[in-house]
Amino acid sequence: MPAPTLAAFERPITVGIADLSVTNNPSVILTTYSLGSCLGVTLHDPVACVGGMLHLMLPDSSINKEKARSKPAMFADSGVPMLIDHALKLGASLDRMRVCVAGGSQIMDAQGFFNIGKRNYIALVMLLSNRGLEIDVEDIGGSGNRTMSMRLSDGQVKLKISGKPDPVIL
Repeated sequence: MPAPTLAAFERPITVGIADLSVTNNPSVILTTYSLGSCLGVTLHDPVACVGGMLHLMLPDSSINKEKARSKPAMFADSGVPMLIDHALKLGASLDRMRVCVAGGSQIMDAQGFFNIGKRNYIALVMLLSNRGLEIDVEDIGGSGNRTMSMRLSDGQVKLKISGKPDPVIL
């Protein structure tokens, strides 16, 4: 009987829309789907082996206070601080965190009237900057959907972009 491969021990966790997950389990692979105008944000501290993923939909929670209370990960201004704080509680350090971002497409808004993807990105950059973080690598804009995965063991972030046959490693 052959020895099991590393993949046999990997544990997939799906991060839903308007949700987040943070872990220090190196066997976890975090994945989120349907990143259109939404943003997928990953944090990874390779020394503490702590990582997290956020799938945010909108930049500002003030548009719906009740929704912000029940689904804080839906909004950049409540979800991003929550993602960072949960990672720090598990032993991550701000000075070691690698930040990857994907999404922010111009979906169903060809004229750019709402610019949700762009507004999400601007809010994210400001919130990260307020905590002393910068985006290390990103794949934003365009008009397609993305699936984003992060392997916690090494922090590798992979994107599957609609219309492209091969995944992209960030």
